[in-house]
Formats: sequence, structure tokens, C-alpha cells
Amino acid sequence: MLKKIILLFTAVMFTFALSACGNTSDEDGTNENATISNPYSDTEFLMGTVVSISIFSEGKEEVLEMAFDRVRELEGKVTVNEEGSEIEEINMNAGIAPVTVSEDTFNLIEAGLEFSEYSNGAFNAVIGPLTQLWSIGFDDARKPEQREIDEVLPLLNYQDVEINRDERTVFLKKEGMRFDFGALAKGFITDEVVKVLQENGVKSAIIDLGGNIYVMGTNTQGNEWTVGIQDPFSARGSVVGNFPASNLSIVTSGVYERYLEVEGVTYHHILNSETGFPFDNDIAGVSIISEKSIDGDGLTTIAFAKGVEEGLAFIETVDSVEAIFISHDKDVYITSGLEGKFQVTNDEFTLMESN
Repeated sequence: MLKKIILLFTAVMFTFALSACGNTSDEDGTNENATISNPYSDTEFLMGTVVSISIFSEGKEEVLEMAFDRVRELEGKVTVNEEGSEIEEINMNAGIAPVTVSEDTFNLIEAGLEFSEYSNGAFNAVIGPLTQLWSIGFDDARKPEQREIDEVLPLLNYQDVEINRDERTVFLKKEGMRFDFGALAKGFITDEVVKVLQENGVKSAIIDLGGNIYVMGTNTQGNEWTVGIQDPFSARGSVVGNFPASNLSIVTSGVYERYLEVEGVTYHHILNSETGFPFDNDIAGVSIISEKSIDGDGLTTIAFAKGVEEGLAFIETVDSVEAIFISHDKDVYITSGLEGKFQVTNDEFTLMESN
């Protein structure tokens, strides 16, 4: 899933205490609520993407490596087509035998199946045979023949998965079935990184797992972070608008970065497991703002499948979740909780009034 978010950092950063009357000090004398203008930051290439973490809490430099260790640990468990991956072991044993997995992997699979059931397959945890067939975003991408699509469609039934929580086993009942958590794993791992930071006393941070953004606490001026939504029609660096956020995840799914062109027709990477082809509607990009990044991952796919009008109505029914939809006509639609907060800053786009 394509995620395109840009964080708009405050130009002037300086040390700031979140609450003067409530501050306490650690044993080393540092203020546990103080922020720093030059964060403890690192960037690595993991999970096939660029992962960046910046910690603005004073005295928490050692937590940075702990966070990256957690990313690497989970990457090794859930990456497909990777030797030693628990997900790949399940895929290799499809139709053969159940596989015992770690608590981490089981939790991810369970969440994926819940999203699949919740969306009636709009999000599909076992879409692997179809994504492998199209391979959009990779060197071997191609438009499959209809007969090839027809052959894999019977393998996309998420109800053909057996799980046993007591024994932590997972079984794909049909040979050829495959999990693919490319649309969920980054959100799952982002939430685990947030846990690492919180458990180690980090109050202010920015996490970017290949576009899954989480903004923790406030910036060094004590204000909410300003988050900009990427223009889905342009190269990175051009934004549609922005809004303030704190302790929230922002995930965007769109059609203009990973795609395949065949005979003048553009096929994006968000695939419909009923038809075997990409979803075809009026959405160019949709951003989900939520407390949990894994929810943002799952809901972007579900919302995208519905189109702008139905997608907006759907997100309005989900507690503590907001959304920004951008149409192919460059109209911007927002859920009610963002009214008065989201500002369009690009003259090419129009913020549409709510009905």
C-alpha cells in the first residue's frame, strides 16, 4: 500500500518543558518531560523501505536503538518471500500442515483476518496469490491474462484459514494460498515501536515506517505537530494541505506512485480480490487519522475500495477515526472531526463543503 505523508517541522526548534509544574527528574538529573531541538535520530533501510525515527525527549538516546531492534525483530518474522520468516513458512505449508508461530505473528494474522471479516474481503489477508501475479511495484510487474486471474481467485477466501490461539497455530487450507501483509505489517510494527518508546519514557517523537507516520506528544514549542498530506499527483515535497496532530497515526493510500501502464491503461496496486483487478473509482488518495497505525492501514484499504461518497460515510461510523479523501478531480473531502482543522494550502485543490 502506498503511504505518502510529509511532516512539516517547526522552523525554529528549542528545548521545551511540557508542564513546568508537573515535571520530574530521572535519577541522572534529566527532565523526563523536556524536549530537545536536535533529536536523537536514525534512518535505516528495512522492510524494503526507509525507516526513520526521531526522539525529541531529553536523555532518551538509548531508546532509539531499542526501537530499531524491535523493527528488525518483527521484519524477520512477517516479511514474505524471506527465508526464516514465519509468514513465509505458513505460505510454504499451505494445504500441507499447520505452523506454530510467535505471539507477534499470531497477533498480526488475527488482526488481518478480523479486518478481512469486517470488510467482507475488501481488505484481504490472503490476497498474496493475486499480488504475486500482478507484482506491481517490482521489476517483473505485468498485467496477467484473465485465465491466470481466474485460477487464483478461488485461493483468496480468507475463511479458508484455520487458527488456534491456544496452540498459536495457523493453517492455510488450500495449496497455493498465501498471506500478504504488505497492507498491514507497517502499521502493526509502527504500533509496536510506539509501545517501546512509551514503555521507556519517551514523550515526544516522530516515527516514519515507510510512510506510516506516528506523531507522539508535542513539538519543542509545546504545540501539536503539523502534518502535511502529500499531493498524490506530484513528486514528494508538494502538499495538498495540513492539520495539527498529537499522539496519532496518519496513513495514506493512493494510486499514483506504484502502478503499471499497459497499452495506455494505468493499473494501480490496490487490488480487488473479487474481480482480480485494481479497484476502479474516484479516489486518487485517502488518508486515515487514527490512534493505532494498524487501524490506519486496514481502513485505508477498506475506504479506498468504497470510493469517496461511501468511504466518507463509512469512516464517519468508525469511532476515533478521521479521513481525508482526494478525488481524481482534485476535490478534497474530510470527515466531520477535521472541520476547522484541516487547511488546504495548494491552490490546485478545492476543499468541498460537507453535506
